[in-house]
This record gives sequence, structure tokens and C-alpha cells, in this order.
Amino acid sequence: MRRDHRPYFIKALQRRIESSYIEHFLRPQLDRLGGHPLFMKPWYVRIHGKGIELGEQIHIVAAKDRNVQFCTWQHEQHQGAIRIGDYSLVCPGVRIDSASRVDVGSNCMLAAGAYLSDADWHDIYDRTRPIGTTKPIALEDNVWIGDGAIVCKGVTIGANSIVGAGAVVASDVPANVIVAGNPARIVRELDPSGPHRRREDLLAGYDELHSTIERLERYLLRSNSLLGWVRSLVNPRQDD
Repeated sequence: MRRDHRPYFIKALQRRIESSYIEHFLRPQLDRLGGHPLFMKPWYVRIHGKGIELGEQIHIVAAKDRNVQFCTWQHEQHQGAIRIGDYSLVCPGVRIDSASRVDVGSNCMLAAGAYLSDADWHDIYDRTRPIGTTKPIALEDNVWIGDGAIVCKGVTIGANSIVGAGAVVASDVPANVIVAGNPARIVRELDPSGPHRRREDLLAGYDELHSTIERLERYLLRSNSLLGWVRSLVNPRQDD
């Protein structure tokens, strides 16, 4: 559809259903979930294993054809852990697999299809041995991982740095740079003095922000009707 045909009360109802799903089905599976989470299509978020923590005002967008997956593994001496900091954004198709530890700082953005894995998952000589070599991953604050990029075991990415779409990061990345390619290499340096505007600058003051968004949605959807929304679903037109 080219625009949202839902009347405001339908959109508000869908939001409440999503919130209820988060609290009833997802929060119990997590070691921690901070306040005011915003998940779009939370039924397409897959959580496996313990030791998974998500921070304050985490924003996760999932889709039917691009599930978001957080998976930790426990085997012999290995126990995975995943921590994602406050105000971070996780887009459709993101996968994080851990057999030791994956730390994602605050205000980070993981674009669609990004993959973070801290292990080989099989020994390079003994293919029957699970996990293989594993080393923790750390993304410092305000890191942006581009569409389809891969972050490999043992990698630390410095604050404010950006990983280009499709890059494969197999070695550490310093702060305040852009890397791209396979293997990823520095293609540009960023000014460390910024100014860096982070997601928390947009999302701070939850109550006031929530009230503003609610008023805006009421205004934008004011002319939508239940009948018009149903018609757009069963008999869409070009101007929809």
C-alpha cells in the first residue's frame, strides 16, 4: 500500500496486541528486557537459549520472511551470552549467534540481514566437534552495521564506526571510521568531535515523545474509516 488506511483505533489496538505479545511471550524468555520496548511484528522474533539481555527502549523490526534471531549455545565449557544496549535498533533478518559473548553497545543500529557470530560452529579439522573456536564480539556505542554485513568472532568495533553493506569484518575496527569490503578495510575516517547525534537524542523523554506521536497519528489517520481500510485490503486500487 502507498499509505496507511487504518483508522487510528485499529492502529492503537494493533500496538497494544504487540505490547501484550512482548510481555507475555518474549520477556519471559529473556534475562533482561528494559522498559518501553518497541517491537514491530514481535511474533517473528526468535529467541533460543539463556543469557540474552536487551536494554532500555530497544527497537526491533521483524518480518514474516525475515525473522530476527537471537541464539546462545551451551556446550561443555561454552555458554553464550548476548547483550544489546539501550536505544539500539535491530532490523529485519538480523541474526546473532553466541557461544561465548556478543556485546552490542547503546545507540547501535544493525541493518537488515546483518549477522554477528562469535564462533566457527565446527572445528576446522574435526567437523563432528560443535562450537569450534569462539571469541567474544564487542560493538562499542553508536556503531552502525550495514545491510547484510557479517561480523566475525573476536572482533571489536570502536565507537561511532560504520560497517558498509555486505562487508565481512574479520579484524578489529577502530573508533570513528567507515569500513567496507571483504575483508573490511577503512575507506574513510570520521571526525571524532562530531557532532554525533544518537538515537537517544531522538527517543529521550519517553512520555512526552509518546504523547506527541499519538497526537500526530490521530491527525494523520483522522479521515480513515473502518470500511475504507477493509476495502483497501480486499479490493486495493491504484490510488491506495
